[in-house]
Amino acid sequence: MNRILLSLLAVFCLASLVSCNDYETYGDKKDKERKAIRQFLADSSFVVITESQFHANGDKTDVSRGEFVYMDNTGVYMQIVEKGCGTPLQDGENSDLLVRFMEVCIMDTLVFYNDVNPYDVDVMNVKRQGNTFTASFTSGAWRSSSYGETVPQGLLVPLPYLNMGRPRSATDRIAKVRLIVPHTQGHSTASYYVYPYYYELSFQRKTDL
Repeated sequence: MNRILLSLLAVFCLASLVSCNDYETYGDKKDKERKAIRQFLADSSFVVITESQFHANGDKTDVSRGEFVYMDNTGVYMQIVEKGCGTPLQDGENSDLLVRFMEVCIMDTLVFYNDVNPYDVDVMNVKRQGNTFTASFTSGAWRSSSYGETVPQGLLVPLPYLNMGRPRSATDRIAKVRLIVPHTQGHSTASYYVYPYYYELSFQRKTDL
């Protein structure tokens, strides 16, 4: 009987050791996230610049060089493809924006988007108070998904640097950006799994001022 108990105890201890070795801490997950972002940047031949370089260049990124600016306060990587026509959102303004997006999970390449059908556009209500932006999705694919109406903070990072207008001529362009958003600035799924996401987004006002 004692031999059986000892054998069972040995098996239990071995199983415990294996499970402990398999357990990932939050620190382990963050390390994996950082490595995944670095690999994604390298595989895509993106060039990272500092915020000071970004501001010195008139708050622009050189798309031809694959430049992404690393935003120190948020950890978001941002590339401004088009600054957009019209004017930026003003202090105290509350405006509805039409948003098209493509979202890719960098850790498992799962894709979510609304940028194919011209009628599939999301509406984001944005409020600006000073340099603080808050927003919620009021309709569209994002709101209908498990993400709900909450807009991740990472998606709001570009707004101070973009114009929000509607094209009036053949040369006018709507605002377009690319982002790499860490889990701390992402939606609930990103936060839960400690996953970074890549985004391509466009913005324009729903109605003219």
